[in-house]
Amino acid sequence: MALQEKIRILILDDEKQFTEELFEFLQKSGFESFETNTHADAVNVLNKQEIDLFILDVRLPGVNGLDILKDVKVEYPGVEVIVISAHGDMDTVIKAMRLGAFDYLRKPFRHIDIQIAIERTTKYLQLQRKLKLIEERNSLISKTLEERIDRQFIGVSPMIRDIIEAADRASKYPDTNVLITGESGTGKENIARIIHYSSIRKDHFFCPVNSSAITDSLLESEFFGHKKGSFTGAIADKMGFFEVCNHGTLFLDEIADMPLNLQAKILRATEEKMITRVGDTNPVRTDFRVISSTNHDIVRRVSENKFRLDLLHRLNTLHIHIPPLRERPEDIRPLLGYFTDTFAQKFNRPGLAIHKDVFRALEKYSFPGNVRELKNMAERAIILCKNNILNASDFPLTTSPDASPIAGIPVANLKSNEVDLVRKALVSSNYNQKQAADILGITRDALIRKMKKYNITIGKAEN
Repeated sequence: MALQEKIRILILDDEKQFTEELFEFLQKSGFESFETNTHADAVNVLNKQEIDLFILDVRLPGVNGLDILKDVKVEYPGVEVIVISAHGDMDTVIKAMRLGAFDYLRKPFRHIDIQIAIERTTKYLQLQRKLKLIEERNSLISKTLEERIDRQFIGVSPMIRDIIEAADRASKYPDTNVLITGESGTGKENIARIIHYSSIRKDHFFCPVNSSAITDSLLESEFFGHKKGSFTGAIADKMGFFEVCNHGTLFLDEIADMPLNLQAKILRATEEKMITRVGDTNPVRTDFRVISSTNHDIVRRVSENKFRLDLLHRLNTLHIHIPPLRERPEDIRPLLGYFTDTFAQKFNRPGLAIHKDVFRALEKYSFPGNVRELKNMAERAIILCKNNILNASDFPLTTSPDASPIAGIPVANLKSNEVDLVRKALVSSNYNQKQAADILGITRDALIRKMKKYNITIGKAEN
């Protein structure tokens, strides 16, 4: 919201003459105003307009104005309220203030009285707007979108700004499939959620599915649903992912790991938007969008006959690639600042500062786990920190380029040495998968997928 925009004021009072006079005065004073005489009309305006200030009479026919105040502060926390009443007493004033009213005026009042009250509230609103702009300075998505996706997307690099622009373009074409590529921990699901919740599909279901985590025996049932009695254990009719996502978005994570026997059926469903449940003969039409992601070289998977080329063409209408964190070191500082503030609040550690040496060390680190690894580092550092300054010693790395917890893997050759990296992590953790995953900065599931991909066996002797 720009600071120069007019303050929008809603008036609710059952006296028609009062609201008309106040509406006229506010309009002449340069405010954008709305007058209502019933609770229902006021709610209708609040639902349709972005209101900054609500002038509310506490004595209304059939409803208590304090109850309205309570509801407004819950449903519209950004709206400030000035309570007015011709029958005010100290108890009412106290209750109104406790429920979140910004000011209280007793009727009758002069225009100058309401003008002074509005000016006080306006200064507060403008301060709140400035704070909001400061908070969003490094965030590339709005607070509203951030709340809907339950994530913040931080960055200042040109690469990340280009990705946000690409996601915004993709959101404007809600029937177009999108493929998101990037290493583990770069935020591929974040981008998928941003696309969904910025599109006209935002009020419908966003269904994330890990394509490699579903057992072969349940694959078809999970995606297409089944009829009761179609197989042992099918005790009731069940909708599959495609039906659940009707008018919404199906997010296929790790799409390159999807079994070949399912790929042909996925292709047909995405082309025809028609599915048939297991054990049924009646097709069901469903309107969904597919956003998929992978951390593999999917073109190589096609050349190895592990992924269907026609399915890749269907899913890859729009392609968004997220570069690894080591290729955009300018994003480390705002990301670490955000994670530090988040965990400092969570662990009740106010006033934490970050020593400049920390940034120098992190900018030389390779970050095999990308943003997810940086988040884990910040959490661990705050837990280990013994004072109010985070030092480089609180982070599990050195200032040398090969700052990985596992020595001997050159950063420049990180991709080509991924197998060695995984094996060394397993050896150093005595084949404890959770510890090895923490060392690598990835999830245990991601580690298991890599072990399966490279045929790395637990307890296998290393050469």
